[in-house]
Amino acid sequence: MGLIVEVENGDDNDAVLVPPPNFAMVEDCIFRSSFPTSSNFPFLQTLNLRSIIYLCPEPYPEENLEFLRSQNIRLFQFAIEGKTDVSTPILKDSVMDALKVLIDVRNHPVLIHCKRGKHRTGCLVGCLRKLQNWCLSSVFEEYQRFAGVKSRTMDLTFIEMFDILSLSQCLYSIIYQYHGYGSKKRRLLYKDENLQKPRLTSF
Repeated sequence: MGLIVEVENGDDNDAVLVPPPNFAMVEDCIFRSSFPTSSNFPFLQTLNLRSIIYLCPEPYPEENLEFLRSQNIRLFQFAIEGKTDVSTPILKDSVMDALKVLIDVRNHPVLIHCKRGKHRTGCLVGCLRKLQNWCLSSVFEEYQRFAGVKSRTMDLTFIEMFDILSLSQCLYSIIYQYHGYGSKKRRLLYKDENLQKPRLTSF
């Protein structure tokens, strides 16, 4: 899933902006995709990103880090293995920590990605949808739309079993107000700006 955007630059030639595969908007100022490469950097610049949530344990490539530095984009890394057992507490804790970063508007606009933008990204987005009170069938349909034939039953099980009540621990210190859900504005702010910041991966 992807698209190519042509932008007129005033010359005879047009600049072509190429999003990463599986790119899509999740919500206003929240995006998802597969792992970006250098060919995607011009497109990412148009998003005016503040943050990237990276869901893989492998080190971020130096070329990508250099791009983040040049654009003043923060990297939040959560080392989730590609096929983690859904019963593993580490998986739940990592997703919970990633959700804390994701719902903090100070990190928006934000891009979520893993390797292919299917499984780990799909799990995080699925848990976000549960927080937004989506029905489970719609959550699964969105996951499967991106995962395609590679859809994993264990991912769907994780999303289904993810305890939405446990999100109170990451919303405890957050005031959240919906200005008409389904309209475009959602405001989520820390009650106390002196609270401990989410873990930030240093370059």
